[in-house]
Amino acid sequence: MARPHFEQLQGYQLSERLVDQIWEMVLAWGRLAQDTVGKQLIRAADSIGANIAEGTRRGSSLDNRRIVRMAHGSLNEVTHFLRRAYRRRLLTAAQSRALEPLLTELSPRLGAYHRSITRPARLKEQTTKNKQPRTNHIR
Repeated sequence: MARPHFEQLQGYQLSERLVDQIWEMVLAWGRLAQDTVGKQLIRAADSIGANIAEGTRRGSSLDNRRIVRMAHGSLNEVTHFLRRAYRRRLLTAAQSRALEPLLTELSPRLGAYHRSITRPARLKEQTTKNKQPRTNHIR
């Protein structure tokens, strides 16, 4: 079964929307906020989509699964920095509400994508295990 191109994945599309909105918000911040929280926030948000894109062209589903977990970690990092930005009054309540649906939808999308690339590998592993002769490892 052919893997979808990364641009077709809903998780990737959501990550693009998220980082584009974050970019616009951070541009309005002062220099100190941009240099501290802003740059890290943008890098973490960019990393979500970059990891999804990288993973789709990896040679094995094991590599892809590892990279999707990294994307999910980057999403957690984004959430952390958004919380910091809100507490430091860099984000308004309206901006926070605008980002919330993307964050809420992206996490389960990444999880679903991870599960979709995990199932075929598990089935293959089970099939391979069933074909191998049993040996007695107790001597």
